[in-house]
Amino acid sequence: MTAKRIAIIGAGAAGLCSAKYMKAAGFDVTIYEIGSQIGGMWTYKNDNGLSNAYRTLHINTSRNVTRFHDLDFDADVQAFPDHADMHRYLVKYAEHFGLTPLIRFNARVQKIAPAFDPGKGEAPAWSVETDSGTETYDAVMVATGHLSEPRHVPMFQDDFKGEYLHSFYYREPEAYVGKRVCVIGVGNSACDIASDVCVTSAETVLVARSTPVILPKLMFGMPFTDVTRKIQRPWIPAAIRRRITALLAWVAHGDLTKLGFAPRTPERLHVTSNGTIVNDIAYSRVKLKQDIARIEGQTIHFNDGSSADFDAMIAATGYKAHLPFIADGVIEGDPENNRLDLYKRIVPPAWPGLYMMGFFNTDTALNMVFEHQARWVRDIELGDAHLPSEAQMRADVTAKREWVAGRFKSTPRHGMEEEHVPYLAELKASNKAMRQAA
Repeated sequence: MTAKRIAIIGAGAAGLCSAKYMKAAGFDVTIYEIGSQIGGMWTYKNDNGLSNAYRTLHINTSRNVTRFHDLDFDADVQAFPDHADMHRYLVKYAEHFGLTPLIRFNARVQKIAPAFDPGKGEAPAWSVETDSGTETYDAVMVATGHLSEPRHVPMFQDDFKGEYLHSFYYREPEAYVGKRVCVIGVGNSACDIASDVCVTSAETVLVARSTPVILPKLMFGMPFTDVTRKIQRPWIPAAIRRRITALLAWVAHGDLTKLGFAPRTPERLHVTSNGTIVNDIAYSRVKLKQDIARIEGQTIHFNDGSSADFDAMIAATGYKAHLPFIADGVIEGDPENNRLDLYKRIVPPAWPGLYMMGFFNTDTALNMVFEHQARWVRDIELGDAHLPSEAQMRADVTAKREWVAGRFKSTPRHGMEEEHVPYLAELKASNKAMRQAA
């Protein structure tokens, strides 16, 4: 029999991982990469224009947690790999598993569209259109990521009359030497950037509109994620895991409200990992504000009644899923607000053969979750597992959306949030059920 043709969009971590599993299963795999390099977001100043890596960027999880299970980093790589380490590792991964020859570089995908009618029981077929023409595949795995289309807050972008920059475009601190800088957000990028610029800026203010758990990078002489991975077990209740993690963060940093953070609210938030921001605030290198009331020119009025003039604003206000190359009506939900109605975060219920890889936020290294997703898709394409009915998948999507809404803060970011232990258990259980149905 002729091997199924599988198209994979993107040569970053998710795309390479997907290609490795599909190639090993015997499929005819083609990888489309918009730029000229392997590595996706981990390629600093990637010419594909989709990387948000800044010069000092390090991954938030340790090398032991970040690596794929079947290939280690080189022995001399630091405990928390930087973007250069990650780029070299992904190039090594592609070469080790024979993926590089499968990549079509500088191949911009213009449109992905169904070439079949599922209502007539036709087998999945998908057209992939590039500047070089259109080809048809049995399945398409989209691994373009969801961190390349900045989400702007109109008050910040429109009202501030100094230099405005979304964190996606930040690269190095030299441009802010001697300037008064206001950084919006308290996620990983915001805290990294505030710590980056505060040493040489005239003033750095961090606006923390919410109060997450800030995890240290090291604890007990070990990477913090190496410590917490010991409790990431399905038999440990999720509430206990969260409490232990929060307790360890408190041991490291104490009560953050004493530094000026607002008391935490009951809603769950994506955790922040940073090794220096708490000290920067404690040493007054970074001043903390809780929110902005209004902006007049270059004057920012904060909700505590104070105000100050700033030369620059760096807004780490998140991203929105950007899928202009997928035919209208295929992805349901509200992509602009990061609501993608996907079964198990992967499959659009009405359109088999299309798989969205890595369209989630999670509390651990992404690479491990990519591997689980890729194996899940592989089994479907091999025919070893059958997807549930469209109605069953839609019911599951609704249940997931309601589950997230009842637990996490109501923001576009958290609509894509997945705690990896229950999510991987879901994938395993659904795989088992789909195998039984095959």
